[in-house]
Amino acid sequence: MLLRPQTACRPPNAWVLTISVLAGLVSLPVLAVVANLAAPSLDIWRHLAATVLPAYVGNSLLLMLGVGLGVAVGGVGAAWLVTMCRFPGSRGLEWALLLPMAMPAYVVAYTYTGLLDFAGPVQGALRLLGGWASARDYWFPEIRSLGGAVTVMTLVLYPYVYILARTAFLEQSVCVLEASRTLGRTPWQAFVGVALPLARPAIAAGVALALMETLNDFGTVQYFAVDTFATGIYRTWMGMGQPAVAAQLGAMLMLFVLVLIVVERLSRGAARAHHTTPRYRSLPRIRLRRWRAFLAFVFCAAPVAFGFAIPAITLAAWSSGSETDVAAFVALAGNSLILATVTGGLAVLVALVLAFGRRLHPTLFLAVLLRLTSLGYAIPGGVIAVGILVPLTALDREIAAFARQHLGLGVGLLMTGSVGALVYAYLVRFLAVAANTVEASLDKVTPNMEAAARTLGLSPLATLRRVHAPIMRGSLLSAALLVFVDVMKELPATLIIRPFNFDTLATRTFTLASDERLADAALPALAIVAAGLAPVVLLSRAIARSRPGDHS
Repeated sequence: MLLRPQTACRPPNAWVLTISVLAGLVSLPVLAVVANLAAPSLDIWRHLAATVLPAYVGNSLLLMLGVGLGVAVGGVGAAWLVTMCRFPGSRGLEWALLLPMAMPAYVVAYTYTGLLDFAGPVQGALRLLGGWASARDYWFPEIRSLGGAVTVMTLVLYPYVYILARTAFLEQSVCVLEASRTLGRTPWQAFVGVALPLARPAIAAGVALALMETLNDFGTVQYFAVDTFATGIYRTWMGMGQPAVAAQLGAMLMLFVLVLIVVERLSRGAARAHHTTPRYRSLPRIRLRRWRAFLAFVFCAAPVAFGFAIPAITLAAWSSGSETDVAAFVALAGNSLILATVTGGLAVLVALVLAFGRRLHPTLFLAVLLRLTSLGYAIPGGVIAVGILVPLTALDREIAAFARQHLGLGVGLLMTGSVGALVYAYLVRFLAVAANTVEASLDKVTPNMEAAARTLGLSPLATLRRVHAPIMRGSLLSAALLVFVDVMKELPATLIIRPFNFDTLATRTFTLASDERLADAALPALAIVAAGLAPVVLLSRAIARSRPGDHS
């Protein structure tokens, strides 16, 4: 029986091959971490289990519980108040509540440590007013503690819940809320019984994102001496020189994230919440007066003040009184800007290729590959760093052995601890940020555009370059900006992978703060905060325009 020539010799499609290669490269660190689960390390694990492992597990769980409750209450409450109520300052607070997103948690931790520790101005003023001589004469909460870490992370991470909850509340139909009021429900009962269940998927997604960032945090917990999986991975790799055990700790941390997602999905059960009407009108605002207006203002203004205003003012005051090496600061800023710009451009390019290839070939295989490339954002930077260094170290050793044996050359380590490896880690970590934005924009481009381009003789690549990319230019710039800001703030992956004598604004801030040189750390910290303000403005404008039927 003769085979059909086109079946026997059909070459693989270029788009499918490209997506497969890119997805494989992005997924490699995760697979490397999982592969190290079988590495023999029982003696070290016995030592960890007898010493620090219980603290890693316990502190991580308590941190997740505290931050989860804090961001849920703060984010949902603030979103409902500024969306459905009117009180003095509510319009300004709609966008101001996003400002703490510009503050990395470790920067806020350094700031409040300088303000609230024994030698800081707050306790100094209390001792002066009370006539106390030492810490034994009075009680003051310890900022460098698990409670301090929970507070700092809640102040910085609640905007994840606020953004999604406010968007969900804006999208809800007035008719549904009015129907609940006709049944005799008060505004509070309508919120609890109707609006909250409808917004639950968005709220759960926001809480999950905040908890993933909590597990990823290294700078705050390291500075506050709170042992978590993030600090354990760093110490096991850098202090004990055990990459396999660090990878296994990373796998346990990945399991935490997976359990977090599964538990949230299972908690929904078969329950579903849908909008029951397509009718949308301008939202009726509940006007709060007197003490209710005052409480609403305090509830919404407090996280803005403590999560952004006070740290920003403190950093500005410290930086103005410190002696700054301008040349060193310019070098640090240059390193951060180059890394962030290159990664942002690469992330948008890769995300665009993946999304367009999936559009051309909508198969289950490619859909699964694209979901794999989005796993990086759910995995802490320290885990990704370990997942990259393990295979790169093995590859560098093979290259060095080959060069020494066959060429007589000592090439050393070419890729491990290089800038290229650092960009690779950033790309794996933040590709999902660009991919989500690019996919959402690409879905809005009608397929008729592609059909028209093909009739004019354009290839798929030319269509992407000359038709889709110009249409999506705004979204592509937004995606690049979001990745840019995330790279500027990233700390654990940078600390583990960076080349020797190579610092960024984030690592320099961490190093100076760890040496208790908080005033010197203020300027690089302020630069990171300033870079984070741009996406805050974009998010605020996008949320304000998200109400269906609202053209204000």
